[in-house]
Amino acid sequence: MRMPRTASSATSPTKTSAPPSRPRPAPGDLVPSRALTPVIGPELTLPDPGRTTHLQFRRFAGCPVCNLHLRSVARRHDEIERAGIREVVFFHSPAEELRAHVAHLPFAVVADPDKVAYAEFGVESHLRALLDPRGWPAIAGGVLRDTWELLRGRGRLPAGEQPAGRLGLPADFLITPDGRVAAVKYGEHIDDQWSVDELLTLAAQPAP
Repeated sequence: MRMPRTASSATSPTKTSAPPSRPRPAPGDLVPSRALTPVIGPELTLPDPGRTTHLQFRRFAGCPVCNLHLRSVARRHDEIERAGIREVVFFHSPAEELRAHVAHLPFAVVADPDKVAYAEFGVESHLRALLDPRGWPAIAGGVLRDTWELLRGRGRLPAGEQPAGRLGLPADFLITPDGRVAAVKYGEHIDDQWSVDELLTLAAQPAP
């Protein structure tokens, strides 16, 4: 199975969020191999035959909470790589929009505006993404941080229209070199994902 790879597929009309089309992957399940084309950098494969892959599903380009979380990952990226983990992050925005928002990140970012991979991995959208009070501190922190970056001339606003919605929930997967799901987390609100410490702990555990 291969994900969309060309510029034309990355910018095709976006479908609205739909319920997962298949059962959610669980630890021990096999993830079909496919090629991925990041918005910046060379093509890569999932799974990575040489190391564990941490697959993240985020929201739209410029999402303040996503920005806040990915900064924490970027700060410790060298440590993550030393642990034998490759970061791959999905956003449901077109490649040309996403590229300008993630050029500073030291890991692969993949555009999936039609949410093909989101459906495959059972990653959902829900009102609780924004309405759950546990996510409000991250929303406030992300907005303040992005506002400060804009005032310094270093940031950019997200697009006013988000065809794939603003209610996406995060999800994390650890995928072994042989394509097995080692661990998975489906977020219950906008800021419910693995921290770097949790990621490193999980990666050090034996795969199922």
